[in-house]
Amino acid sequence: MSIERKETVYVDGSFEPAKSDTRSEVIDPSTGSVIAEVPAVGVADVDRAVASARAAFDQGPWPRLSGTERAEVLNRFADSLNARTAELAATVTREAGFPAMFAEPVHVANAIEFVRYYASLARAEPFEQTRTSALARAEVRVRRCPVGVVAALVPWNIPLLGALSKLAPALAAGCTVVYKPSPETPLIAYMVAEAAHEAGFPPGVVNMVTANLEGSERLVSHPDVDMVGFTGSTAVGRRIAQACSADFRRHALELGGNAAAIILADAPAELIAAGLGATGLALNNGEACIAQRRVLAPRERYDEIVAILAATAEGLPVGDPGDPTTVVGPMITAEHRDRVLGHIEAARAAGALVAAGGRSVGDTGYFVAPTVLANVTNDMAAAREEIFGPVVCVIAYDTVEEAIAIARDTEYGLSSSVWTTDITAAETIGRRLRVGSVYINATLALDPGIPFGGFGHSGLGRELGPEGLDAYCEIQSLFVPSGS
Repeated sequence: MSIERKETVYVDGSFEPAKSDTRSEVIDPSTGSVIAEVPAVGVADVDRAVASARAAFDQGPWPRLSGTERAEVLNRFADSLNARTAELAATVTREAGFPAMFAEPVHVANAIEFVRYYASLARAEPFEQTRTSALARAEVRVRRCPVGVVAALVPWNIPLLGALSKLAPALAAGCTVVYKPSPETPLIAYMVAEAAHEAGFPPGVVNMVTANLEGSERLVSHPDVDMVGFTGSTAVGRRIAQACSADFRRHALELGGNAAAIILADAPAELIAAGLGATGLALNNGEACIAQRRVLAPRERYDEIVAILAATAEGLPVGDPGDPTTVVGPMITAEHRDRVLGHIEAARAAGALVAAGGRSVGDTGYFVAPTVLANVTNDMAAAREEIFGPVVCVIAYDTVEEAIAIARDTEYGLSSSVWTTDITAAETIGRRLRVGSVYINATLALDPGIPFGGFGHSGLGRELGPEGLDAYCEIQSLFVPSGS
């Protein structure tokens, strides 16, 4: 197979040769083979991308267009992405290893809806309101202004969803953007830039750089960047927050998770198998911050629930993500596969029982068998750290109060779930959990109209929904004397 070679970055409305002569390899995680090379750009390319975005914001038309005018371009952007649906889905499968059965409906079609949603919001949302100030004897124009130049840093596990959850609201608000994909999944970013170019954004409004570590650090600390939007690990998010806080620049961070799935005593076996098979083991190959990893099981049903989950795990097809029957694909890199297997071995050494999986799969690629760990306690590292693979830890509880306490005993607060036939009881439990999203008997989804984010070490701010647009706006009050 020939290797695809990219030589450009997208800056100021055109694809320009990268100034950096270093390259980054893109690996197919299902085979371990190199499928592409892209520029690994540093400070020089980042600086010209930021300069382009700065000029487009300060001098260009985009921030001064009406919401309706911006919506028209955003809808063209969505149309251009939609025309590339098959290619986008194939690329998600090839460079990230996510199974084909999920790539188009979850990673592509859902992401494009983010753009259409924010186009509709830009068209309908009042960016200015008039209020009366009796004290100032004035009419006050309360304006929602775009925050400015936005650096959008996107993870490999949601390469298109993560990009469009930032680009769409930022652009709808009137911001300009410098978009940096993960080095593991840069090919999607070139397709996004092509679609943006085709949509006709003014030069400098959308820029894309495949930055290396040095370039990325320059981007998040650049004095001409007004806001950083980041999805990724809590450790990196903390460094970004420190860099932004030093000069009071805005930042929105969607970070790690350690979800607890509370199974109540009345939950049917088939609900447990289907629901937690999907949300705990199969979701995104387990490489998802919202994966329901800590399964809290009532002690009187503990052995039964472990057996249900073990049978489910053993029945999930693992293999070539391009095969339409595959449910679980490879880990993103060999290093990440080894990290996941290391977590499993550490849990075994701490006293956990491997009820299913616990091993690598195949001689090529970076596959881990869906794994169920039993006899886990909440103080074990496997229950406290984000494994980020197809692994669930089953923890016993005696009372619902204890289950809630275990669920809350984590530094993270992104999502949780409750599984039961008693919806009223589930809602009551959900209201007591310190997490951004609670799913009752439901598979997980990123809905464009619903805010997503977390408490605690799971991040700052919310993406999606009207709240996602608010993140990219500043508020200005303009006092106009009454009667003028």
